[in-house]
Amino acid sequence: MLYEQNEVLKRLPEHLRQFINNQDYESYTPINQAVWRYVMRKNVDYLKQVAHGSYLEGLDKTGISTEQIPNMYGMNRILKDIGWAAVAVDGFIPPTAFMEFQAYNVLVIAQDIRQIQNLEYTPSPDIIHESAGHAPIIANPEYAEYLRRFGEIGSKAISSSLDYELYEAIRHLSIVKEDRYSDPKTVELANERVLDIQNSMTSLSEMAKIRNLHWWTVEYGLIGSLEHPKIYGAGLLSSIGESKWCMQDQVKKLPYDLQASEVSFDITKPQPQLYVTPDFAYLNFVLEQFANNMGLRRGGASGIRQLIESKNLGTIEYNTGIQVSGLFTRVITDEQDQPIYIQTKGKTALSYHENELIGHGTNYHAEGFGSPVGKLKNINIAIENMFPHDLEAYNIREGELAKLEFVGGITVEGEVITGTRNRKGKILLISFKNCTVKYFDEILFHPSWGVYDMAIGKSIVSAYAGPADYQSFDFKTHVLETKDKIVSIAPKEQLLRELYQTVRAMREKNAAQESNLIEVFNALKTDYPDEWLLAVEIYELAYARDFESKETIKSYLIDLSKKNEDVAHLIIDGIALIEK
Repeated sequence: MLYEQNEVLKRLPEHLRQFINNQDYESYTPINQAVWRYVMRKNVDYLKQVAHGSYLEGLDKTGISTEQIPNMYGMNRILKDIGWAAVAVDGFIPPTAFMEFQAYNVLVIAQDIRQIQNLEYTPSPDIIHESAGHAPIIANPEYAEYLRRFGEIGSKAISSSLDYELYEAIRHLSIVKEDRYSDPKTVELANERVLDIQNSMTSLSEMAKIRNLHWWTVEYGLIGSLEHPKIYGAGLLSSIGESKWCMQDQVKKLPYDLQASEVSFDITKPQPQLYVTPDFAYLNFVLEQFANNMGLRRGGASGIRQLIESKNLGTIEYNTGIQVSGLFTRVITDEQDQPIYIQTKGKTALSYHENELIGHGTNYHAEGFGSPVGKLKNINIAIENMFPHDLEAYNIREGELAKLEFVGGITVEGEVITGTRNRKGKILLISFKNCTVKYFDEILFHPSWGVYDMAIGKSIVSAYAGPADYQSFDFKTHVLETKDKIVSIAPKEQLLRELYQTVRAMREKNAAQESNLIEVFNALKTDYPDEWLLAVEIYELAYARDFESKETIKSYLIDLSKKNEDVAHLIIDGIALIEK
C-alpha cells in the first residue's frame, strides 16, 4: 500500500485503486516549493476580495498552507472529518474514473506541480489546481454534495468514440507542455491535435455535455449576482491569471442553466464567457434536469443507440431490474421506435441490482448476448408478472416445447429448461435448449449455438456507460501515457535548486544574515540572470529584515521586469505583495 488509508478510501473499488500513486513528497524541489508559495500567497491575497466565503474557510479546514506544498495524506486526516479523502494520481485520468472517484467522495490530485514558465495557468492538472482549487470548497456541505452527486451521475454518461481520443490528446498536450525539455514543435502539434478533435465533434455525447457542465461549474464557476459574482470554480481559484481576468467586463457573465451543457470550451485559451449560479443549491437543480434527459433515466432505443455509437462497454436495464452489460451492436425497434430486441458481441454479463447473476458472467456469455424486449402477442399479462398458473395456461412449462411470439415480430421457440425470479417474484430470465430465435425470417439464434438465455422485461428503462457490476470485467489493465522521469540533473540546475533551498532555510529558521543573502544574490545575478522568482524571495527577506541591500535588490528586480515583458507583472506583483 503506497498511500495512507482512511475510512473513505477503504470503500474504493479495485478498478479505481489502480490510478492511485504514491505522492513521493521528497521529489518536490525547492523551486517547486517556491512556485507553490508564490501562487498561493498571491492568490489568497487577491481571492480574499473575490472568492466565495467558503474558500478561505476551507483552506483552514483542509489543512492547506500557503508556505509549502501539502502532503495530501496528511490532508486525509483532516478531510475525513468532512467525509472526504484525497489521492495522488498521474495527471489526467479517464473522465469516467475521475467522476467515479468523486462519487466516492474522493478528490483526485495530480501530484506534479506546474513549471515556473506556466506559473499563471497550465492546461495540465497539478497540485495547485487540485488541492488549492478543489479541496477548500468541498468544506461547504452543499457544494460537497453537488460534487459527489455530479460524480455519481457523470460516471454513467455515455461517451462517443471521439471522447476518449480527445481525452488522450489533452493528456498528451498537458504532458509535453509541462515538460521544459519539450521541442516547441511537439507542443504545437499536440495543441493542433486537440483542436482538430474538438472541431470534428459535430454532435455532443452525454459525456461531452456533462463535461461542459463540469467545466462551467466545478472548474470555472461563478456564484452570486451577475453584477457582482464571486469565484468558486477550481480553475479560477488556482490561476492567478484567470482569477483576475474573469472579473473584467470583457468576460461575459451569463446566468447558469441547462444550456451551458451545449457550450463547449477550449482548454488552451482563457474563457470568453463564464456562468453564474445564484447559489450552490441551484447547481443540483440543473444537474437533475440534465440527468432526466440521459439514457440513465430514459433508457429506450435512443439510449441503446448511444451505447452502440460509443463503441464502449455499457449497460441496459430492463423494467424488471435485470441488467445486461457488454458491447452493444444492435437494437431492433418497432414502428413506434420501441426496442424489441437487443444484441451485444463479445464478453457480456447479466446482473441484478449491480450484482452479477450466478452463472451469467463473461466466461459463460463470452460470445455475446441477445434477447427480446416487450410483451407477448395477444396476451395482456407481461411475462415477468406471470405466476406458475399463468405460465401453465400459456404453455410455458419446464421440460416442454414452447413458442413465444412477441409484439413486433420476434419469436422464440425451444424447450424450456428453467427460469429465475427476483425477490419480489418477478421473472428475470428463462433459459431454453434446442432454441430458435427469429425476427420474421431472420435467424437471431440457432439451436446449434447452445443454451439460449432470454432476459425478461417489457421495456428498457436505463442505458448507461460502464458495467452494472465492475467485478464482471477486467478493469485493472489501464495503461496511461506518462512523462519521462529525469534521472540525472545538470550541475547548473542542481546549483539553482541549492540556492532556492538556502533562501528557504533562511526564511523558515528566521536566520537570514545580510552577508549570506548577498552571497546568494550575487551568485543568482552572475549565473542565472533571468531567474526572477528567487530574486523576489531574496527581496522578501531583505525587506523583512530591513537590510541595507533591499533597495539594490528591488532595483535589480525592476530592471529585470523591464527586460522580460512576459514576467514583468509577476515581478511587480511580487514586490507589491511583499511591501503590502
